[in-house]
Amino acid sequence: MTFVVGLTGGIGSGKSTVARRFEALGACIVDTDAIAHALTAAGGEAIAALREAFGDAYLTAEGALDRPRMRARVFADPQAKQQLEAILHPRIRARAEEAMARSRGPYVVLVVPLLLETGAYAQRVDRILVVDCPEELQIRRTMLRSGLDEAAVKSILATQISRAARLARADDVIDNSGPEEALGPQVDALHRKYLELAGAGQPARNL
Repeated sequence: MTFVVGLTGGIGSGKSTVARRFEALGACIVDTDAIAHALTAAGGEAIAALREAFGDAYLTAEGALDRPRMRARVFADPQAKQQLEAILHPRIRARAEEAMARSRGPYVVLVVPLLLETGAYAQRVDRILVVDCPEELQIRRTMLRSGLDEAAVKSILATQISRAARLARADDVIDNSGPEEALGPQVDALHRKYLELAGAGQPARNL
């Protein structure tokens, strides 16, 4: 059985940057956000179901999911959120399982932004790695990256578990409150640890 590290963290914490560093060291990266984008791109597997559920008004002119419009809808309408999740989540999980089964790396880093909020992947990971930084830094980074205003970012943060709760569930933590160069030694050390655990062939935790 492949050794799987569940990588998570709040919005703007730097999960993608950390994942790229693990990938450079040879780990297999399975990113559920990337899978979701592929499913909802023009011609994506989920588009027909999304059109049936929400109509063409929630698709772009190119036929992809209109993500900003859908984000606004699900924040305002819990039923729409449930509909969206019912369409996307089973498909994302299926594609993630397929990708992990194809892995030829020494271990898998499964990137799941809401790993601890949903619990859907809890039984699939051997360790939980949290990328951590102060909330004010999360807000600033997300605003710079996405163009969302502070109120919009805070509304997203409100849907995620608290920083303290996330850290309480972590087996390993990467501190991303400093410059990007500070990530290297932390990722290197964890990579060595995960190679050792994967080589032992034993799960590192029981959820």
